[in-house]
Amino acid sequence: MRLGVLDVGSNTVHLLVVDAHRGAHPTPMHSEKSVVRLVERIGDDNEIDKTAADELVHAVVAARESARRLGCEEVMAFATSALRDAANASDVLGRVREESGVELRVLTGEQEARLTFLAVRRWFGWSAGRLLVLDIGGGSLEVAMGVDEDPDLAESLPLGAGRLTRTRFAHDPPTRSEVVATTAWLDDQLSGLARRVARQGEPDRVVATSKTFRSLARLTGAAPSAAGPRARRALTDTALRQLIAFVSRMSSADLAELEGVSASRAHQLVAGALVAQSAMRALALDVLEICPWALREGLILRRLDHSNGEDQTAPLTGQGRHS
Repeated sequence: MRLGVLDVGSNTVHLLVVDAHRGAHPTPMHSEKSVVRLVERIGDDNEIDKTAADELVHAVVAARESARRLGCEEVMAFATSALRDAANASDVLGRVREESGVELRVLTGEQEARLTFLAVRRWFGWSAGRLLVLDIGGGSLEVAMGVDEDPDLAESLPLGAGRLTRTRFAHDPPTRSEVVATTAWLDDQLSGLARRVARQGEPDRVVATSKTFRSLARLTGAAPSAAGPRARRALTDTALRQLIAFVSRMSSADLAELEGVSASRAHQLVAGALVAQSAMRALALDVLEICPWALREGLILRRLDHSNGEDQTAPLTGQGRHS
């Protein structure tokens, strides 16, 4: 069957179209993104501004039309951190539903962590043993750990790259004092998580996923995207530390010129790198393997797991048929 996944994230509205059936590897057929940056367009009143809401509606309508044109039998539409945290989320969701015909389901942070973990588990398989998975998004950091497909630990913290860029940095590039203060703040924010993770036991494999981690790995020498999803990629603490010393002195315009850095996310790179570094330090991690699958693939896999050819319901998917 052909499935569409419409992901309204903190930075982009992303439509992924795959051909998939239960027990098979989902095959990507189409991908398109609209940059909206919801996480950076929340005002002091904690509300998404009208212009951003207008752009969101337009992006969802465009994605719906693409899904229809491409023959999607079903579209799973969901939203994450930015809409989850906005004070006017219900109003914005209502506008999207009324003007596009698409009902967005807002995932909790724990659901994000669990679905991302499922995708990573399926990618690496049972031989990976006890997995520890990290995912840095625009609005939040997800951490999950366990030996099964459903993790024993699944948490979400409001430490996304876009959120920190908006709330912690007043300059581009950030000043040295901003970098030092943000690093100390992150270390404090992650101390409790480190204790909770330690209680789960030693991980057999530590994996990172998301655009932020992929960009950091690429900048430290990992294989380019052209090498394909199965190329082994990793990020080490030593390489990350050296990278931060370099990129923290560069403007977002200069960062956007680097290979592996998208122009739409360049201004968030330093904040994302600091989150990654603090997380690795808090959890005493020397190296992270990079997984190409993340939340969207987790949603697809969960949907297929609950499909018998007729059943159209799946827990946590936030699915909805397009009209």
